[in-house]
Amino acid sequence: MPGVKFVAESVIHASPERVFAFHELPDALTRLTPRWIDARVVSNPASLKPGSRAVIDIGVAPLVRLRTEAVHTIYEPPLLFEDRQLKGPFRSWIHRHVITPEGEGVRLTDSIEFEPPFGFLGRWLAPWLVLPRLLRLFAYRHEVTRAWCENNGVT
Repeated sequence: MPGVKFVAESVIHASPERVFAFHELPDALTRLTPRWIDARVVSNPASLKPGSRAVIDIGVAPLVRLRTEAVHTIYEPPLLFEDRQLKGPFRSWIHRHVITPEGEGVRLTDSIEFEPPFGFLGRWLAPWLVLPRLLRLFAYRHEVTRAWCENNGVT
């Protein structure tokens, strides 16, 4: 069954090492979680290395919280890391973070392939329910990353 694909890209005027270093901050996931999302980081990953896990509680409806757990599976500094959902709202979720040198900076690409819940209905609704939320989330995440990387770690 084919998944749904989402890609977000930004140019950041910093070295690949600096952009990768931002993602390795102990609180990077917390920094990348916007306040307008009803989410609480329960456990930041200890690192980006394979086997390291992140846990987030997400509000999906009034008084309903869903625990999401992801594990890092690929670690190739300073150009790539990947995480996969172990537990959460999607039937599957694979998220690649690719950092590609470009000009005087890098292109940060977040590539996600996911299988929404509810089969055909979930895939049919994804363009209206899931993709707009991902677009807003990753615009925020890329701006937070850009600000830290281009402003000497000051955000």
